[in-house]
Amino acid sequence: MLPLQLAKLGKLQCIHPSFIFVFMLCIMTSRTQLTESALKLMTKYPLIDGHNDLALQLRILQNNRLRLVDLHSISNVATDINRLRAGHVGGQVFAAYVMCTAQDKDAVRLTLEQIDVIRRMCSEYPEFELVTSAEALRTSEKIACLISIEGGHAIDSSLAALRMFYQLGVRSMALTHTCNTPWAESSSKLYQFYSRENNSLTDFGEAVVAEMNRLGMMIDLSHSSWDTAKAVLEISRAPVIFSHSSAFAVCGHERNVPDELLRVLKENKGLVMVNLHSGFVACGGKGNISIAADHFDHIKNVTGAESIGIGADFDGASKFPYGLEDVSKYPALIQELVHRNWTEEELAGLLRLNFLRVFQQVEQVRDELVEALPGKKRSRSWRQQMSVDWF
Repeated sequence: MLPLQLAKLGKLQCIHPSFIFVFMLCIMTSRTQLTESALKLMTKYPLIDGHNDLALQLRILQNNRLRLVDLHSISNVATDINRLRAGHVGGQVFAAYVMCTAQDKDAVRLTLEQIDVIRRMCSEYPEFELVTSAEALRTSEKIACLISIEGGHAIDSSLAALRMFYQLGVRSMALTHTCNTPWAESSSKLYQFYSRENNSLTDFGEAVVAEMNRLGMMIDLSHSSWDTAKAVLEISRAPVIFSHSSAFAVCGHERNVPDELLRVLKENKGLVMVNLHSGFVACGGKGNISIAADHFDHIKNVTGAESIGIGADFDGASKFPYGLEDVSKYPALIQELVHRNWTEEELAGLLRLNFLRVFQQVEQVRDELVEALPGKKRSRSWRQQMSVDWF
């Protein structure tokens, strides 16, 4: 806006140069104040980001050989320790992701290898701390690491594998990636795995949801079809998350969340963590900070600010809006939201408190189900145990 404003002023010959100088000074002072406000907020409420694929890049670039890389500064990626610090990131959910082509083959082993590299990097570098509870996440004075699994094909339709992943520190799992599993439906048609109609969540899929509730593992609906998401929202006793999805009303991509689901998510007390990938915020164009902020505004208008977080998807996507190219750029986004009159309470929730609340409520449901048996399928009403056991 500033060049346009100056151009208009320049056409008015009666404007004294000193006025233009004062005008520019006011604009610069205002922007400095916004930046200072954003940084002050982020110092007080360090960001918890819901989705990052650095582990995938470590596999692609170095075949998970951590000794060959210095995580303080890495070229060709969007994430390293120095930039996480610059971005005021206090907690990062790192995804253990393997390709859909591993489904029914070696997905479990490959996922174990990705969990291993996340655990290693978060224990070998003193700036990181691996956490497995909401309280540990809340109190960590380092960059707290949480482990998620991106794609239910990683468990190979085994509740035992799901439980073992939990024991290894996994605290959330996306039910699908870009392929269906035998028990849940993806938003993508890229792969032909388990194509079916009107069967978005099978009986075993309901058992997975029940077991994740029992374990205290967050259910992630990013990448799931809208029908699968609706089915999960009907039966989950705990709040769910969309770890890296944006608003469909702003960008009509099937990976984004429509208003209908946003309203149900509000009732569930769950969370949509806005994906910053250009394809999901600008519908194919590169976009800028303003169009990204439009997604936050829209979701807030539908659900309230208590249902919003950030799950940028850095290192899992290749194109991001101007000014949001890597993890160091989060303050610029918060500055834009400050400019749009988001309150400190709203931004504190967006930055970390909303995610902590959801995590705590997931753990609370776990504690309520402490006497429930593993692998017991429950009815949609949750009023009675069903007769089917899953192992």
